[in-house]
Amino acid sequence: MAWWRSAAALLALLAGFASAQPGEPAALPTLRWLVQDMPPHFSYANGHAPKVVEDLGDGEISGFLRLLIQRMPQYRHEFIEASLPRFETLVRQGETLCSALHLRKPERLDWLHFTQLHPPLFSRQIHVVVHRDNLARFETQGQLLRLSELLQRKDLVGLLSRDRGYGNQIDKLLLAAAASAPATVVTGRSMHLLTMLRAKRMDWTLEYPSVVDASGGGDLVKLPLAEGRSTAVATVACSRNAEGKQRIEAIDAAVRKMAQDPQRDSWVRAWRGDALDDADRRMIQRYMDERARGGSLVE
Repeated sequence: MAWWRSAAALLALLAGFASAQPGEPAALPTLRWLVQDMPPHFSYANGHAPKVVEDLGDGEISGFLRLLIQRMPQYRHEFIEASLPRFETLVRQGETLCSALHLRKPERLDWLHFTQLHPPLFSRQIHVVVHRDNLARFETQGQLLRLSELLQRKDLVGLLSRDRGYGNQIDKLLLAAAASAPATVVTGRSMHLLTMLRAKRMDWTLEYPSVVDASGGGDLVKLPLAEGRSTAVATVACSRNAEGKQRIEAIDAAVRKMAQDPQRDSWVRAWRGDALDDADRRMIQRYMDERARGGSLVE
């Protein structure tokens, strides 16, 4: 029966050739992105997880991602909605995924590659958020509130989102606080913690002011934090494997092309529109000038 098996294999091979159309392009490799509904930084245009790039909203992160994807036609882009813990589990199981929601942290370098996207905008300054009824307990006589001092207080209970990065300064303080650091909970969205704060299940949390505003904010107060502007740069991450390395290098190259674009002002306006103040605009221009001249920033 060897001849039969050989004939069957030949027929299968010929069928494969017959199914391929002359000149038909090979299937594009897939680049899969983590997405979460985290307005106003990452938002969905239609209220549902995106299926195509046009479904990405105008948030700071989702808006930049939309422009970036448009400049990467060599990939077919897919979107995976998952929590940060679920994302980490999938990556550690060998899945190749990318995320514009992960800040660079040293302990993440053993499972993620990173590169840079853009400088931190003023809208991304972390604040302490408290219930208005408790505002007097956070009085600092006009001085800027310091997280380093807040972590030492035993009369106030904080609660934070598990596995979230808040920037180098804040993350280092939380790590150093060890057992004295606030408890953490797994949350699908930042709004969940704000709902808990409204119910007075804790005294404070950390969040961006724009997220508080988007939640409807009236009974919550945002207090500037001395260590709040601790995000050095916005980053993107991909799985630390061979496919992930290819994708992070392609992303890095696309960002450099965006920085070198003669029409850079146009895409910056398309990205941030009227929400961009003069200080942010100058910061972006300086950063993109350096990015245009520099080489790869893949780690």
